[in-house]
Amino acid sequence: KLCVFKNLKEHNLKEMLDEKLIVTVNSDDPAYFGGYVNKNLIECQAALNLSMEEVKTLIINSFKSSFLKEEEKSEWIEQL
Repeated sequence: KLCVFKNLKEHNLKEMLDEKLIVTVNSDDPAYFGGYVNKNLIECQAALNLSMEEVKTLIINSFKSSFLKEEEKSEWIEQL
């Protein structure tokens, strides 16, 4: 929607993961942009051929980057 990349296959998310950057997939304004977090993760995985481990890393990064208390972050990450 923002036209930063022509399509999702051109996105540099995988390269950022390969560089060990803490990147996340989000769902800002899903009604406008057309996707909730789970749909966005599924589409990124398919378009960029991400492994399940890379998808898990994205989810863990989301918890690490959240405003949750450290104890809560750890609890959620342990469940993955």
